[in-house]
Amino acid sequence: MKTKPTVLYDVPGPRARRRNLLWTLLFLVAIAAVLWWVVVSLADKDQLEWTKWKPFFTDGRVWDTYILPALKNTVIAAGLAMVIALPLGALLGISRLSDHRSVRVVAGTVVEFFRAIPVLILMLFANAAYSEFTDISPDTRPLYAVVTGLVLYNASVLAEVVRAGILALPAGQTDAAKAIGMRKGQTMAYVLLPQSVTAMLPALVSQLVVIVKDTALGGALLGFSELLASVRPMSANYGANTIACFTVVAVLFVLLNFALTTFASWLEGRLRRGRRSTGAVVGADAVDDLARPGEHLGPTDGTK
Repeated sequence: MKTKPTVLYDVPGPRARRRNLLWTLLFLVAIAAVLWWVVVSLADKDQLEWTKWKPFFTDGRVWDTYILPALKNTVIAAGLAMVIALPLGALLGISRLSDHRSVRVVAGTVVEFFRAIPVLILMLFANAAYSEFTDISPDTRPLYAVVTGLVLYNASVLAEVVRAGILALPAGQTDAAKAIGMRKGQTMAYVLLPQSVTAMLPALVSQLVVIVKDTALGGALLGFSELLASVRPMSANYGANTIACFTVVAVLFVLLNFALTTFASWLEGRLRRGRRSTGAVVGADAVDDLARPGEHLGPTDGTK
């Protein structure tokens, strides 16, 4: 039976399929060998003993004292950074599309500057600035520094995501909005942004996942009590179970990001279904409201 050819690639023949199957099997064997070597190495160093994993299942103090407070700080820092960076990134991205050259230059300079600096350096600068010029308590200063660094960097990246999403829309969308008398701000708010959100959502979620993971940088150098920073005290108090601590923390990061991506997938599907199912018709009165003050597009009684 002949397989139907496609325009994207040549359908592999019998020899190619056998070769692909062979490479797949070799790859799986190599992966299994690496995993076996890791397990054997951990076992040789007594890292798989039950005594090192037991506290996470039998001792509630390890959760109440270390993991849950650190998880709370991670969620707070990531949540604040998301809430601030998303609208700021949207504002910067829209500003880069402004008709006014001065606005475009300022927004472009801000975006390119903060996007080019590593987020860890931004956190360190923010921490030093808060220490020098503010009266923020040393106990809460790391949180402020982490959030500031995350916002400055990720807002700049999100600005480019927003700008690219808007530019990807067909030019006819803007032309149609102008044809019914909508101003540029109205076109952006009611036509371009709502349509581009669905297309931008995967990239936006990827950047939000980066925000969650980058909170660990604050724990590494600023003493911020987040998830990764909880490994050292846990390992010191529970028998040098470093591998077990890192594994639990990694699983928690995976669960956090999985919950975020799951919610985003649900939201994207809902937005797409909403766009397909909506059948709303804009009436003449609504068009007049969107038009420039004092301008009428035509009769509002339904006559042509």
